[in-house]
Amino acid sequence: MLRTIDEVMSTPVRTISPDTSLREAAEVMRDSDVGDVVVTQDNRIMGILTDRDIVVRCVAEGGDPAQHNAEEVCSSELATVPPQSDIRDAVHVMRTSAVRRLPVVDGDRVVGVVSMGDLARAVDEDSALADVSAADPNR
Repeated sequence: MLRTIDEVMSTPVRTISPDTSLREAAEVMRDSDVGDVVVTQDNRIMGILTDRDIVVRCVAEGGDPAQHNAEEVCSSELATVPPQSDIRDAVHVMRTSAVRRLPVVDGDRVVGVVSMGDLARAVDEDSALADVSAADPNR
């Protein structure tokens, strides 16, 4: 039987406000050992910000992460999945949306984030991607 997203998603969700500087967002990611944070305002999801977004949309363009905020570079057109979805649904959404992480949304609440690594571990714990995803980060 296929597992559902709520069994494999990462929790708790790390959230920041739209006006959080990219430097502060990067610090939250580092301190939480995650590659993304969900941007929320008044408990509503506004977007997702990844470490890659900060690098590609700010740093690589010559921007100072301390001078730019999450709202400026986060992905706001989001693909999401409900927690009751099976993992095939999440894989399909990731493929069609060309994303590596999906917010898991129950109604209008973000309850988790599911990553490509989470799905790899759920499908085959012995796969190379599962091994890499589970490895301790370089510090």
